[in-house]
Amino acid sequence: MADATLPALLFRLANMIALVGWALLLVAPRWRITRRVVGNGALPLVLAAAYSACIGYHYLSPHGSEGGFGSLAEVAALFHDPWALLAGWVHYLCFDLAVGAWELRDAQRRGLPHLLLVPALVLTFLVGPVGLLLYAGLRRFYPTPALAA
Repeated sequence: MADATLPALLFRLANMIALVGWALLLVAPRWRITRRVVGNGALPLVLAAAYSACIGYHYLSPHGSEGGFGSLAEVAALFHDPWALLAGWVHYLCFDLAVGAWELRDAQRRGLPHLLLVPALVLTFLVGPVGLLLYAGLRRFYPTPALAA
């Protein structure tokens, strides 16, 4: 496979894995499979392993010394390599899904109605920090049962 073909294939695969997790969080939040596959971290860990492989491959490649994190220009140079770009994308998929799984567990513990959680989950999926911010606002109105007493 050409150098950019495999990252493109893995990009599609990582997206499918993340979409399965998000679909379970949104549509079947109390399903036992959801708890096992997403809630206990299995899918985020699969994405974390994929991230580790991609970033490792990047740093072992001839492009591994290009770019960095010290400036915006260095980050831009880093993401010229398809493996580093893929690693960055999988990083987002992994962390956003892990945050969404935490939001679901926390909301269930607080007794937050799932329909109120859905917008926060959708925003966490699409624009991660905005969804987390919305969920933080929801948490304010639904304290944990122990704290409410």
